[in-house]
Amino acid sequence: MASLGKRMVSVLGSTGSIGVSTLDVIGRHPERFSVYGLAANSSVEAMLEQCRIHKPLFAVMMQESAAQELQSRLPQAWGTQVLQGDKGLAKIATDDEVDSVMAAIVGAAGLPSTLAAAQAGKTLLLANKESLVMAGHLLMDAVRESGARLLPIDSEHNAIFQCLPVQADATPLKQGVSKVLLTASGGPFRSWTYEQMRGATPDQACAHPNWSMGRKISVDSASLMNKGLEFIEACWIFDLEPQMVDIVVHPQSIIHSMVQYVDGSVLAQLGNPDMRTAIAFGLAWPERIASGVAPLDMIATARLDFEAPDEARFPCLRLARESVAAGGTAMVVCNAANEIAVAAFLAQEIRFTQIPQVIEATLEQVPVVEPNTLSVVELADQHARSAAREAVAAFLQTAVES
Repeated sequence: MASLGKRMVSVLGSTGSIGVSTLDVIGRHPERFSVYGLAANSSVEAMLEQCRIHKPLFAVMMQESAAQELQSRLPQAWGTQVLQGDKGLAKIATDDEVDSVMAAIVGAAGLPSTLAAAQAGKTLLLANKESLVMAGHLLMDAVRESGARLLPIDSEHNAIFQCLPVQADATPLKQGVSKVLLTASGGPFRSWTYEQMRGATPDQACAHPNWSMGRKISVDSASLMNKGLEFIEACWIFDLEPQMVDIVVHPQSIIHSMVQYVDGSVLAQLGNPDMRTAIAFGLAWPERIASGVAPLDMIATARLDFEAPDEARFPCLRLARESVAAGGTAMVVCNAANEIAVAAFLAQEIRFTQIPQVIEATLEQVPVVEPNTLSVVELADQHARSAAREAVAAFLQTAVES
């Protein structure tokens, strides 16, 4: 049990890159934080090591066989109880003892637990962008109604948050703001031609020049869909009209985003490309603590470059903007189709350049409805995944016939 004054933290997606970085920051400040719960899908070895180091009260494995294996190997002396599946995830996201929840489960799978943490009034450290993309209205309503605090962990949104005036409840203010500038590295294919991208391999797409990330998000970065999803996120988090958000390609990934004000000022947040900066900011807010990230050397950095994104070569940006304009469940459909398309590309079933084609075909086929409830969102997600799989199958058939 945590001693008085410590913040009890649950980390959802603890064995992923964000989860590992979160535990690194927590481990640097044992006097401030105690781990209440950890959750992962099936990585027993990684979870076992995390339990050894951090001694959480609960460890949740989504896969039943993984939970059983962890239970059999976990020493009783560590005092960690193993839970399994959605019920276990809900417990560590909503329990009264929990202060902060790091929502870092990748993809649509992270939505229910993220929403549950918001409804329970937790300090929500949001690293799962799909929750806002799929159910922004539901999530932001839950934050307001429960009194939860939402602290964005994506480096871009965290940078914007740091550049805006913020109320005591972590609600950002936008008075005097004329525009938000989301920066994008441009990914590994920034200078590639369309023809070169047609032949890109999964390993090439995952070789990000600045960040170390999982394979799915790395492919999203290569296609710029990651920036499209962040565009949608920014509209929800900061209550912005789409025309108030611009995307700027900045290859060095030193400026993480900027806020432009009506008086001509532009405020930017700079730092080395390491997610521990944003994580430390979220964990300790409104204070600041050491993150383990080296300070930025401006002399060594030497130069900062900027350019406009090329939506002809990277149509995922256009598709994201169009889904915002369409409203309703269009953003759910866009996200679901992207997940299916990226998985198909990683499995070498489709070309890299066919990812946006799968998304566009799915958006054209699946009707848009109002996402009034979580069940409506989940149903739209299912329909979109089915349609996207059909689109992938059609590309596969065409490839076979040719």
